[in-house]
Amino acid sequence: MPGSTDPIVAAIADATLAADLDGIRIVGVDGPSGSGKSTLAVPLARALDAPLIPVDDFVSWNDLAGWWPRFEQQVLDPLFDGRDVRYQQRDWSDWTGDTLGSWRTVPWAPVVVVEGVTCTRAAVSSRLACRVWVEAPPADRLRRGLQRDGQEHRGLWERWMREEASFFASDGTAGRADFRVGGTR
Repeated sequence: MPGSTDPIVAAIADATLAADLDGIRIVGVDGPSGSGKSTLAVPLARALDAPLIPVDDFVSWNDLAGWWPRFEQQVLDPLFDGRDVRYQQRDWSDWTGDTLGSWRTVPWAPVVVVEGVTCTRAAVSSRLACRVWVEAPPADRLRRGLQRDGQEHRGLWERWMREEASFFASDGTAGRADFRVGGTR
C-alpha cells in the first residue's frame, strides 16, 4: 500500500483500514462546497490505493438531494454486494449538470473513497468505514467557488450554500464525523 507522509491522510487511512467491518471499506469525505474535500480525497485515495468516486458525477446545481437514490442504486448497492460499479456521470457541458452523459465503470475494490457533498448522510453513515468532515469558513468557500466558476455564478453559489447548510443542519452530518479537517490547512 502506498501510504502517505501527510499525518492527517495517514490517520484517516489507518482508521479506514482498522474499521471493524466485514467486506468493503468505504470512506466518505464530506463537507460543504468549496471546503477542500477534493484536495483531501485525492491523496487519501492514493494512500489507500483505492478508487475515488466523486459525488459531482451525480449532484447538479439544481438538485442537492434528488440524486441520492441513483447513487445508492448505481454505486453503494453494488459495492456492498461485492460487485463492480457502473453509473452514468453528470454531463457538465451545460454548466448546471442537469443532464446525464457517459457511463463509468469502477471495478470493485476492498477500499473505496467517496467524495462530495452529503456523501456521509445519515442514510449511509453507519455502513461507512470512516466519515470525514472537511470545513472552511463560508467566505473562503464562496471565494474559492467564484474563483473557479466565475462571478457570474454568485447567485448559484449563494443559493447552493444556503441549501447545503440546511441539509447538513437537519441531517447532523458533521456531528457523526470520525475526523473533522480544516479545509484551509
